[in-house]
Amino acid sequence: MQNYQPARLLGLHLSEHDRYEGKPLHEVIVAKCQELKMAGATVFRGWEGYGETSEIHRARLLKHDLPLVINIIDTVENIERLLPIVESMMDKGLITVSDVQTMRVKSGTAPQV
Repeated sequence: MQNYQPARLLGLHLSEHDRYEGKPLHEVIVAKCQELKMAGATVFRGWEGYGETSEIHRARLLKHDLPLVINIIDTVENIERLLPIVESMMDKGLITVSDVQTMRVKSGTAPQV
């Protein structure tokens, strides 16, 4: 039997050019997550994408402004504690929140097929 635990996934969709107090926003958010001892945060860089403005973001020879997604997974309570902090840092972008089930995988604990 699987040992799933309820959790919440926070997805932050932004651009690598987004800043907070002069620093890259994604770096500030990950540092805040670490400071708050969140269970985990990962930044993904997209090759290409667009959002609300319909402007395509992609790597160009002299200009880079690639889309980023930050996934943060933790308990419902911890995500609810983090959410207003992150909202205050973002001046544009998209925030998604999903209830998920998690299972820790450790060497030797995977079910046999």
